[in-house]
Amino acid sequence: MTFSLIGRCARTGQFGAAATTSSLAVGARVHAVAPGVGAVLTQHRTDPRLGPRGIGLLRSGCSAEQTIAALVASTPDHQWRQLAAIDAAGRTAHFHGARVKPEHGAAHAQDVVAIGNILSSSRVPDAMAAAFAAEPGLPLAERLIRGLEAGEAAGGEHGAVRSASLLVFGDHDFALVDLRADGHDQPIPALRALWEEYAPVVDAYVVRVIDPDNAIAL
Repeated sequence: MTFSLIGRCARTGQFGAAATTSSLAVGARVHAVAPGVGAVLTQHRTDPRLGPRGIGLLRSGCSAEQTIAALVASTPDHQWRQLAAIDAAGRTAHFHGARVKPEHGAAHAQDVVAIGNILSSSRVPDAMAAAFAAEPGLPLAERLIRGLEAGEAAGGEHGAVRSASLLVFGDHDFALVDLRADGHDQPIPALRALWEEYAPVVDAYVVRVIDPDNAIAL
């Protein structure tokens, strides 16, 4: 019972992910993102080890397709896994194991892949990818949240979601945005509210890291 997406901003070079699910702490398990490298999703019977392993493959020069193929080949329980990857060039790939429960699906658009399982409708991933791709000039975090919102509007999961997460990396080896709503009756609107509060100070927190002499009080 999870739907998620990973994407790249061609304008800024940022990579990011957004996810929501019916259980707690989706942000701790489902996505892995690395600056300048790409991102990986691992869900259904989630194996969080596959995210960092996939990032390692992308970093070694594997394409998204090669990364997914290698993860599947090296994972004995791959029939339970649902995976996706995006590489540094914005190429995408996904995998549905034979035991991933329906309704499941995936959708690809420019610089984005969306996947989901135990969905109310096969339209959910298509709606997510389309919403992400609709306005490429917006901040990546905004586009990712719009993808989640579109997935929910298209029917979402076959049941209620309880957690949602947003993770974006820019030019540095620390997260530009890392927000989570856990144990919430409406985690996607809660994540939206967190992002709207955090968006005006994103750059200020970067300045605190790279130029503390010129940091402002927050």
